[in-house]
Amino acid sequence: MTVLDNRALNRATLARQLLLDRAGLPVLDAVGHLCGLQAQEPQEPFIGLWSRLRAFDPSSLSDLLTGRHVVRTHLMRRTVHLVTADDVLAWRARHDAMLRQRAQGAYRRELAGVDLDELAAAGRAVMADGAPRSMPELARAVAGRWPGPGLRALGEMLVAALIPMVQLPPRGLWRTRAGARYVPLATWLGRDIDPPIAPNGAAPNSATPKGTTPAAPDPVGAALVRRYLAAYGPAASADLRAWCGLAGLPAAIAAVREELVTFRDERGRELLDLPDAPRPDPDTPAPVRFLPAFDNAILGYQDRGRIIDDAHRGLSVAGARVVLVDGRVAATWAVEDGTVTATPLRRFSRAERTAVTEEGQTLAAFLSDGESDRAQVTAFSV
Repeated sequence: MTVLDNRALNRATLARQLLLDRAGLPVLDAVGHLCGLQAQEPQEPFIGLWSRLRAFDPSSLSDLLTGRHVVRTHLMRRTVHLVTADDVLAWRARHDAMLRQRAQGAYRRELAGVDLDELAAAGRAVMADGAPRSMPELARAVAGRWPGPGLRALGEMLVAALIPMVQLPPRGLWRTRAGARYVPLATWLGRDIDPPIAPNGAAPNSATPKGTTPAAPDPVGAALVRRYLAAYGPAASADLRAWCGLAGLPAAIAAVREELVTFRDERGRELLDLPDAPRPDPDTPAPVRFLPAFDNAILGYQDRGRIIDDAHRGLSVAGARVVLVDGRVAATWAVEDGTVTATPLRRFSRAERTAVTEEGQTLAAFLSDGESDRAQVTAFSV
């Protein structure tokens, strides 16, 4: 079996993530291809798309949010993601158990003795009037029945797990600061989420006609496998789980395995991939790219060695914005008073320092609507 080293995996990841060459895709297609963007920090998806798309206009993403074509919602890993309306409707039920388990795990002590089905029903009753509410407002509306857990536990359980919700604009619009206000997904999109699929692949309470073959055991999971590999492959099953947070994917992988090709990484792990997906030559030049906080190009793997050194792995979960040089995390960056400042994690060559500065200038112009193109690279210090 062919072994792919970290550099080969790096170039494949950059190509799949639209970071090797900026793409000319429409914004909606890019969000769909990437299986959504991590969006717990509301402005970060704009930076992520600017780094990936040619001539990206931030107003186009804002228009997709207000037009209800993309939404902000808790999904993969129980974190807020920006995803297409079609994807959240198709995927939400498949994530329900994981969302509930993770939220309950975070507030197990506070929620002891609370019947979660009763809590969900109470929350739905409150939200049935269609009025947007903040998480504390929703929690206060049900707290009289459950005075013990506290508003944070009740609110998180309701909006991040028990009721499929969206965060409404103006939160998440370009250059807009706004608190999170929620309505049910079905209310906002005018469509119910797709129903959950029973273990045999049929809709719940339906029967497979005699003499026919049951559908794939986990068709939504199988679709997630294909979509993940298109945007992140080649990858191990552990990487897939790390990206989405779902543990019960063996049946989904088994259902599509005959469609896939396999490799090994340097650790000996089996890597799965779509046969015709891009796997560029490892020597393909990689341009400097500035990534937003919590970008899934890093967080979307259990083994992140293809893009970030173990010594810097903590940056990926600490909310640091990072700079890719030769395809790997080589600096952090920040912006203040219109100046983008990159702080190296290693020594840069003169050519690397120039390339980072030039890309930083372009980013500064984007963030300031052309009012500033100031960028600098600080000296490396051990």
